[in-house]
Amino acid sequence: MSCKQVIIDVLSGKQPPYVPWNFSFTKDAQEKLITHFGIPDLNIVTRPHLAGVSAYPPHIPVGNELYRDAYGVIWNRSRDKDIGVTENCLLNEPLLNNLKLPDPADQTQIKLLSEVCRQEQDKFIVYNIGFSLFERAWTLRSMENLMMDFYLNPGFVHELLDALADHNICMIRRALACNIDAVMFGDDWGQQRGLIMGPDLWRTFIKPRLSRMYQAVKRAGKFVFIHSCGDVDELFPELADCGLDCFNPFQPEVMDVEDLMIRYRGTLAFYGGISTQKSLPFGSTEDVRTEVRKMIRLGKQGGYILSPAHSIPGDVPLANMLAMIEEVIKSAQ
Repeated sequence: MSCKQVIIDVLSGKQPPYVPWNFSFTKDAQEKLITHFGIPDLNIVTRPHLAGVSAYPPHIPVGNELYRDAYGVIWNRSRDKDIGVTENCLLNEPLLNNLKLPDPADQTQIKLLSEVCRQEQDKFIVYNIGFSLFERAWTLRSMENLMMDFYLNPGFVHELLDALADHNICMIRRALACNIDAVMFGDDWGQQRGLIMGPDLWRTFIKPRLSRMYQAVKRAGKFVFIHSCGDVDELFPELADCGLDCFNPFQPEVMDVEDLMIRYRGTLAFYGGISTQKSLPFGSTEDVRTEVRKMIRLGKQGGYILSPAHSIPGDVPLANMLAMIEEVIKSAQ
C-alpha cells in the first residue's frame, strides 16, 4: 500500500495497516541530522508519508538577517532562524489602502507543486497556506492593533479577513489544477491556555471565513488540514462542522491527546502528538521511545498521523531525534 493510501485511510476513518508518520525540523535540528547521517536528503532516512509545497515562495533576504515575505512584511531572523519576528507594520491605519496581495497568477509555486506531484506520486501531497487568516492579518496590522480592532474597528477586520480569505480561495483553485490531496491552512489561535482572542471573537471573525475556505477544498473532493498551535480543542466540534479533516499540531502539553483521539475517532484525525516542549528536548531517549510507543498504540485504530507536535527545535539532543525516528520506522516493519 502506498504512503498516500495509508494517509487517506487514516483521514477516512478506516483502520490503516500501520500508524503513518511525518517529521519536520528547524534548521538547527536538520543540520544535526544531516551531519550525523552524512546525506543532505533526510527523507531517505525518515521516509515521510507527506510531501508538500508552500503557497508562497521563500522569504527574500534584504540584509542584516532581515527577510521580506510575499506580502511585504519584514521578518528579523537574528534569533529565530526559521520564521523570525515582524519588523514593520504595513497597515498603520484600519484601512485597506496599503494592502497589496501577492499575484495569484504567479506560476512559480504552482510549477513547483506540479513537479512535486509528479515526483512524489507515492506520497500524500499537501498544498500549504501558512499564516492563512488571523496570523496574516496581525502580521500586516500588528497583533496589538488587530486585537484592538476587534472591538474598535470591527468593520475593518471583516473587510481585511474577507480580502485574505478571497485571496486564499483564489490560490486554492489554482492549486486544485494539480494532483494535490489536501490543503493545509496555518493559523495559530491558541495560547498555552485557551484562545488568543477568545471563543466569541473567533466565532464572529474567524469561523465564517474558515467555513468558506474549507468548503472550497471540500467541494473539490480534497482533504482539509489546519495547523493551529495552542489550547484550541474547544473548537474541534465547530471545526469539524466547517469541514476540517485533520488537526495539527496536537500538543500533548496543552491537550489530553488520549481522550481526544478516542472521542473524535471517525470525526476528526490528528497529526502531531510527540512533545516538542518536554520529552524531546528534556527527556531521556527512553522517555522519547515510551511516548512514541504510546502514540502508536493509540493510533492503531486510525485517525492519527504520528509527528512531533511542531518542527523539532535545535535544542533537542541528537540521540532523542534518532530514538524517535528509529521507533517509528520500526513500528511499520
